[in-house]
Amino acid sequence: MAAQSPIDLVRTMIDLSTITNPAETRLRRASNIWDLRAIAKRRTPKGPFDYTDGAAEDEVGLARARQAFQDIELHPTVLEDVSTVSTGWDVLGTRSAYPLAIAPTGFTRLMHTAGETAGARSAAAYGIPFTLSTLGTTSIEHTRAASPTGRLWMQLYMMRDRSRSIELVHRAKAAGYDALHITVDTPVAGARHRDRRNGMQFPPRLTPTAMLDAAPKVEWWWSFLTGAPIEFAAISEWDGTVAELLDTMFDPSVDYDALEEVRAAWDGPIVVKGVQSLADARRLADLGVDAITLSNHGGRQLDRAPVPFLLLPEVAKEVGADVEIHLDTGIMSGTDIVAAIALGARSTMIGRAYLYGLMAGGQAGVNRALAILTDEIARTMRLLGVHALEELGPQHVTQLERLRPRR
Repeated sequence: MAAQSPIDLVRTMIDLSTITNPAETRLRRASNIWDLRAIAKRRTPKGPFDYTDGAAEDEVGLARARQAFQDIELHPTVLEDVSTVSTGWDVLGTRSAYPLAIAPTGFTRLMHTAGETAGARSAAAYGIPFTLSTLGTTSIEHTRAASPTGRLWMQLYMMRDRSRSIELVHRAKAAGYDALHITVDTPVAGARHRDRRNGMQFPPRLTPTAMLDAAPKVEWWWSFLTGAPIEFAAISEWDGTVAELLDTMFDPSVDYDALEEVRAAWDGPIVVKGVQSLADARRLADLGVDAITLSNHGGRQLDRAPVPFLLLPEVAKEVGADVEIHLDTGIMSGTDIVAAIALGARSTMIGRAYLYGLMAGGQAGVNRALAILTDEIARTMRLLGVHALEELGPQHVTQLERLRPRR
């Protein structure tokens, strides 16, 4: 018998068909969003990772928001046939496969060059909306081209030059975006200490410190340096720190008159994002907006602001019959999402959870993040013994008290 060549010998020892893409294997091993975060941290330079992961000042608000979701007790009903569950319903008048949307995030292509394109495509594949930020790094038109049939929402910052904001509204309308989310919690930029310490700037520069950090993250740098130039949604170019850009764009004079000016330029659903009190929720509901988003900007603006999830039950009781209530900040699991729906939210938004997936593996990483969350939504519903979102209610969730006002 002729001797086997080295290649033939290897083939007899290893079934080459079982060798998979290392990135796919890495992502498949991620069991939850926290696993994706760990992968993202290993693969992304410190500046972009901390921009995503961090929050304002001492980051107390973000920690409290996440703790609030942990401090719940769930109450299942047993002996229910939950072989099939319905995870979708109408959000802003259009069917959504899950009570979930991808939140607007700025500078997204710093996390991975796939950026908003990956988010929009994954959202469309899962039947949920994708929201493009005013500070997004892909244009309104190119995001639509990447997701020609997906549901797209546009987030709007009220800029000092109001005409630039109105121009974005017109462009989003022409590109077929179906809802406008006006963010109202940014009169000035929050103090994000991690970004300042890292010297986070745009575009990133290969300083000596950055080069040391980049050594084990060559793939990120190669992708960034060889990829297509970054194209902002709202600005043509910028050369400076992120904090300087935010202070240039945000307008501390924004008031209800400015809100009406934007409403006059848009004939679709209007969502006001950044509501943090019952009084503001009531006033906006009386003004006839289509939805409000209870949000403290992911803890990135005013540290120690009210936790949206804790505010949710009283707002739902007061205005839930008059306006849709959406919720973000601190969501890291499908169980968090189900709890929010049970306490009165119509939909939820994820920012960091999506970006951890993006940093962990680009398009495939976002797909993995959404697979994890949607699986968790369906599984939690089954374990609670509910067949449809409409059956969820306060009887399924108790918020356990940790922080309460001193009397």
